[in-house]
Amino acid sequence: MADSRGRVWTGVIRVAPSRGDHRVALRAAVSVGVPLLMLWAIGRLDLSIYASFGAFAALYGRTDGFGDRLRMQAGAGGILVLAMLAGTGLSVVGAPPLVSVVSVAVVASLVTLLAYAMRWHPPGGLFAVFAIGATASIPASTASFANVLAVGVGSVIFSLLVTTVLAAAGARRLPGIEITRVRQPIGDVAWEMAVTVGVATLLGGAIGLLLVGTHWYWAMVGAAAAVSGAHLTARVIRGLQRLVGTLAGILVAAGILALHLPPLAVILIAIAFQACAEMFVGRNYGIAMIFITPLALMMVELAAPSPVDVLLRDRMLETVIGVAAGTLIAVISAAVRRNNTTSRG
Repeated sequence: MADSRGRVWTGVIRVAPSRGDHRVALRAAVSVGVPLLMLWAIGRLDLSIYASFGAFAALYGRTDGFGDRLRMQAGAGGILVLAMLAGTGLSVVGAPPLVSVVSVAVVASLVTLLAYAMRWHPPGGLFAVFAIGATASIPASTASFANVLAVGVGSVIFSLLVTTVLAAAGARRLPGIEITRVRQPIGDVAWEMAVTVGVATLLGGAIGLLLVGTHWYWAMVGAAAAVSGAHLTARVIRGLQRLVGTLAGILVAAGILALHLPPLAVILIAIAFQACAEMFVGRNYGIAMIFITPLALMMVELAAPSPVDVLLRDRMLETVIGVAAGTLIAVISAAVRRNNTTSRG
């Protein structure tokens, strides 16, 4: 037991060596930054959340070959746009929050299955959960669907262009689109992850909605993060890293938001934080969360301003709820897996 606890805490604080993370950081920063600056220039920062989620496509295939990376980014970008459209639909029809929670949990499960079948990296449905939950929680009208398509799709396409240009610059020529990863059958691991993610996000979202109310989707994102990982120890480590990193990131966000900076300054900080997050997300998730947390809060604040104290409080409480729910389901899932293995043996 003591050895297991030692492995967990060692994993929490360990920082893996860099493996070309600066290239991913540059790709992500440009993919996020240019659309946000364009929206600022035309006075439409209310659409910034759609641009940010579309730009998440650039985060896929960070260590893969050009062809596989482009395939993942195109597929994941399409799913992110569909998630935003679904969330916007929930907002437009005024769906009860509990209906939205259930809808997000279903999407989390389905996207997890798809991610494993298509061999996406990173796997899972965390970004889709964030996209549908956030868009379901902000006011929208029928005109918002066109905004999602224009800004979201445009941002995805720009991310693909950035990926292509940077790959060409690195190779000093336009690389060939060679796809080596092929779709694989959905196996037991994928089904287990889909069920685990679905149950964890549903539990986290329901508790977050009941105890906190607003920003319930942050609990669902926290739960999805806490159940990702190849085994229980990895899931516990990731949950702890998200919790500690988020709490530290909230302090950073509080300092930035207290300055009441002009939108352009907020955007420039967000671009820098996006780059810093990608420098560490593959090396230590907790350190990355110190940058991701204020980045997410600033993006929400740009799109739908709300009292800062409420924003910070909700982020803290919903993260605690989500990580706790995700860790509980991860433990139960591991126990069920052990029992099934024993019974088969």
